[in-house]
Amino acid sequence: MNTIERARLREILRAFRGRNVAVFGDLMLDRYVWGSVDRISPEAPVPVLDVRQESARFGGAANVAENVVSLGGRALLVGAVGEDDDGRELLSLLHGTGVDASRVVTVAGRRTTTKTRLIAHSQQLVRADREDAGEIGPPHDAAIQKGLLSAIEGCDVLVISDYGKGVVTRASLAVAVSSALAQGKLVCVDPKESHFRSYNGVTAITPNQKEAGGAVGVRITDGESLTRVGWELQRMLDAQCVVITRGEQGMALFLKGGEQVHLPTFAREVFDVTGAGDTVVSVLALALAAGATMVEAAIISNHAAGIVIREVGTASTTTGAIERSFADLEGGNRGTSRQP
Repeated sequence: MNTIERARLREILRAFRGRNVAVFGDLMLDRYVWGSVDRISPEAPVPVLDVRQESARFGGAANVAENVVSLGGRALLVGAVGEDDDGRELLSLLHGTGVDASRVVTVAGRRTTTKTRLIAHSQQLVRADREDAGEIGPPHDAAIQKGLLSAIEGCDVLVISDYGKGVVTRASLAVAVSSALAQGKLVCVDPKESHFRSYNGVTAITPNQKEAGGAVGVRITDGESLTRVGWELQRMLDAQCVVITRGEQGMALFLKGGEQVHLPTFAREVFDVTGAGDTVVSVLALALAAGATMVEAAIISNHAAGIVIREVGTASTTTGAIERSFADLEGGNRGTSRQP
């Protein structure tokens, strides 16, 4: 099976609407400076960017939340920003999308994580980062935990978007995972290697190949090492499913119970993989909350990722775009392989 019956797909996508998704993690502001390059600077051997446009987009957990809303769900966002212009702009942008950011904590003296990318002719020239990535202190961590408990109580599924920027601490992770599981909520994680042991018992975890291999100390270089890493992670975390994202090679699923599933990529063109992991975890979570099986949810999220990587910079998608992606694939011959 490399697709889903049209009626079943529509049933799942319709059920996205109104699902409550608690999103906990590192919020980022992504700035883009767009222009063209026609000459090299006489001051140094670097290109001169003739700036034509500037824009700001969501990054990290903020991008996950925006993806949820664009797909018809309701996002309850928990995290932190600095008491600075970037933090205020990020909160303003979130307000404009309809994301519930009432549980986002403002931290005085902390810089909001901001990534500025200079783009010429659809190619990234350089990225400049401004951030304070140290762990959030106890007073603010306590406020985040309070927000977490409130968001989890009102959600269908919890998404943890862990970029290792200091907002997702071991203490807050323990509160998030234990509270959600105790209430029978689904938990989907886009992980950071340093916190893998804290994700025990989650519904689904979506590391890329590098993160998955690093977590178990084995570099993924072929099918054999991929299988070894996937099952070792699944056993280590006792997760319902480990989803290893593999870029142009698609996804590999390792399901509790012993089933292994490989999904090919559905991307026809790749311009920029920035934010693709955010799309995968947000769509996976919504699909599971909508009643999809794990394999159905992964297939849908794989299509969604194939849509957003056609654009430069972080992007979101819609249920209509996902349905069109499935329609475009009909008649193709790329299959899903299953292994016992």
